[in-house]
Amino acid sequence: MKALLLSEYKNLELQDMPTPVPGPDDVLVQVAACGICGSDVHGYDGSTGRRIPPLVMGHEAAGVVTAVGSAVTKFAKGDRVTFDSTVYCGVCDFCRKGEVNLCDNRQVVGVSCGEFRRHGAFAEFVSVPERILYPLPPALSFAEAAMLEAVSVALHGVHVSEMKGGESVLVIGAGMIGLLLLQAARAAGGARVFVADIDATRLKLATDLGADKTLQLSGAELLDEILRLTDGRGVDVVLEAVGRNETVGSAIDCVRKGGTVTLVGNITPQVTIHLQKVVSRQIRLQGSCASSGEYPEAMQLIADGKIKVGPLITAVAPLTDGPEWFKRLYAREPNLMKIVLDPRESAAK
Repeated sequence: MKALLLSEYKNLELQDMPTPVPGPDDVLVQVAACGICGSDVHGYDGSTGRRIPPLVMGHEAAGVVTAVGSAVTKFAKGDRVTFDSTVYCGVCDFCRKGEVNLCDNRQVVGVSCGEFRRHGAFAEFVSVPERILYPLPPALSFAEAAMLEAVSVALHGVHVSEMKGGESVLVIGAGMIGLLLLQAARAAGGARVFVADIDATRLKLATDLGADKTLQLSGAELLDEILRLTDGRGVDVVLEAVGRNETVGSAIDCVRKGGTVTLVGNITPQVTIHLQKVVSRQIRLQGSCASSGEYPEAMQLIADGKIKVGPLITAVAPLTDGPEWFKRLYAREPNLMKIVLDPRESAAK
């Protein structure tokens, strides 16, 4: 099969590789769409330590079942499917409680680190365990389905924030996940949802997707405006989708006393927080990791039009164009959101 191999950092090559052979519990999927995640772009240069070459990246995918293992019972050849990026064991304490994103034996499709290497879906075929698969409804296109992983991450971030409805919400960062957090917060009943970023183009998209107000501000200016908008109180919930010192600091500053700051972004592995502000104002800092069973909800919200993914897809391109799109994304070319690669032979014609 053809696969896009990260042979060394900053070098992607289309290569011939053996087609995976599914094990007894596995399903072989012909990939019809695979989105380039921001984590793939960060892993492209080795900065995350979780894309150690040689590796086939890619975990936001959908396609058609072409073969099943001997123990597979829920899927058959020809089924349209998508799959979770998290490969959970299904037997540890966390898995038994339904917290599959916290699995003690967790692996991730398209990731290699010190503990494991699992080739991903920037390839014509990928083999994944049956337990992480979901059937795709006929109305959902493969390109839309490639967005489900990101939508489920946003939904999980809102779920762990324990929103009850009626809250004021600030989303910091209007990248892919931030724009999906905006829509997920709105779907969860957020009364007012503000979005802050320094990129005017992304903020225009946030307005189009339902933000009550966008704020091209940061630091002290952002805090002043949030206090003005909330009568000096601060917002009930901040969904932080960047993961830098300054943005985490702003999240803590902008939330009300007793409010919740949910940390979804993690560009930098370490940040410094103002502990006294967190303790004396009784702020809840909540981490959010991947997703945990939100795929069906994500499909329904897309079908109902409550979460729109079409405006976030910049281009659908053949796998052969993958190296060039990675270079453009890595160079932070303006106005690029989600790029979806289609490895099927027809996509290259």
